[in-house]
Amino acid sequence: MSNDDVYAAGLLNRALDPATQPAEIQAFLRAELELLQDVVTEDMRVLDVGCGTGRHLLLLGDRLRLGIGVDYEHTYIAAAHRHAGGRPLYFITGDATAMPIVASFDFAICLTNTWGTMNDKLGVLSEMRRLAPKPRTRLLSVYAPASVSARREWYRRLEHAVLEETGDCLVTEGGFRSEHFTEARLRSLVGECAIRPLANIAYVVTF
Repeated sequence: MSNDDVYAAGLLNRALDPATQPAEIQAFLRAELELLQDVVTEDMRVLDVGCGTGRHLLLLGDRLRLGIGVDYEHTYIAAAHRHAGGRPLYFITGDATAMPIVASFDFAICLTNTWGTMNDKLGVLSEMRRLAPKPRTRLLSVYAPASVSARREWYRRLEHAVLEETGDCLVTEGGFRSEHFTEARLRSLVGECAIRPLANIAYVVTF
């Protein structure tokens, strides 16, 4: 199975259940939400790449002038729409390397190591730069190598026990492939950027 197939089978919804999450993963997810509260200010236009069920934009919705989320999995987009209410939030089914959007944004995000599950990482970065053109307005959160132990346990609880581990990724028996990154590898892929640790198992990358 590909990552597309695994997500279509509902992995994201199960992974977001706190009962499945080791303490290190819970701390990482909380730190992401706190980070967003700090960096996204009132009246911003924000793009969420690989938005899943829209949880990040839904958290921020009351302070945004506009929020648009893009994900290739239509069932997740449909779920995000159901929770948007009357807020200025819109969710689109689409490819993160060719997003059907011509607007520009104050900030573009790709969080929870979503970028680390994508095949064409450079294509995603290019689209984020196109849609949020100012430097330091694009943000990734990605796993560091220190995350491996916690992720192994998390995936086991999700019935995706790890079959293969390399220096860059974990591959589960369910076919899920999730990468992790050193600072050096991030700089080689992203180019000029700022990198800082997040919750001891991840990095925040601003470019």
